[in-house]
Amino acid sequence: MATGSNKVVLAALFGNSMIAIAKFVGFFITGSSSMLAEAIHSVADSGNQSLLLWGGRAAKKTADDEHQFGYGRERYFWSFVVALVLFALGGGFATYEGIEKILHPHEIKQAGVALGILAFGMVVEGYAFRTAVVESRPLKGDLSWWEFVKRARVPELPVVLLEDLGAMVGLMTAFVAIIIAQITGNAIWDGIGTLAIGILLLVIACILIIEMRSLLLGEGARPKEMLKIKTAINTAPHVQKLVHIRTQHLGPEELLVGAKIIFEPGLTVEELADAINSVEARIRQVVPIARPMYIEPDLLRSPEELKANAAPVGNADDHH
Repeated sequence: MATGSNKVVLAALFGNSMIAIAKFVGFFITGSSSMLAEAIHSVADSGNQSLLLWGGRAAKKTADDEHQFGYGRERYFWSFVVALVLFALGGGFATYEGIEKILHPHEIKQAGVALGILAFGMVVEGYAFRTAVVESRPLKGDLSWWEFVKRARVPELPVVLLEDLGAMVGLMTAFVAIIIAQITGNAIWDGIGTLAIGILLLVIACILIIEMRSLLLGEGARPKEMLKIKTAINTAPHVQKLVHIRTQHLGPEELLVGAKIIFEPGLTVEELADAINSVEARIRQVVPIARPMYIEPDLLRSPEELKANAAPVGNADDHH
């Protein structure tokens, strides 16, 4: 796992572990359902960060005969599991607990204790969220935060960013819900706060599930990277034309590149090999994560040859 994402996950794990303990203590003292929902949320988050760390470690395993491109997608898989855990354990439990407490409200005891613990949680969670933002900025570049979440190829950063954002909003929601319940003397507001936290977590989990599923299926290079790769190919010696190119992320730091290229006619085998090596070197110079690379050389064909070798519908980009 990259150093930046590792730092973010460790900061979130430490913060959520501390907050979970404090919230459970607060729940046993106050009986607040919002506090219980937040405690379960923090436990789920702590488990999620542990899974992300495990995924980062598993991804470093050396490629073998069964997984010849390595284990880089372990990080995508465990991030997908994290999204499912957040949906089921975090959002699902909080939603159930909120409905239960709305139907059967319970009086909150020692609300000041609950508010103090929630305030402590906001401080700790705020630090973890700030760490995630700082470490994500270099990768985000000019993208908006929403675009970064959708396009990021490093799964840990958007996962922790959205988790921490959800935790911050959840803490504030629980804080406000308990205050309203105390002011009005109606404990149903505690259940409403819990339900709101549950819905928030379900929404965040659904966003993460969609994004992590896309990464698991295999996303290609980002548009800027694709442009750099195409430019590197088209400006390489002895290249006449790039016919087509395909890319896919095998992991956050490894990009598979396959291309079919028309080279100048008349090259010897040695010259053609040198030309292909030059193309690969130029691509890696502009996109260092492009490691596995397969270049298929071809020659410019006459119209008669094109007609004789016409491609079936759907594969036309493989012929010219």
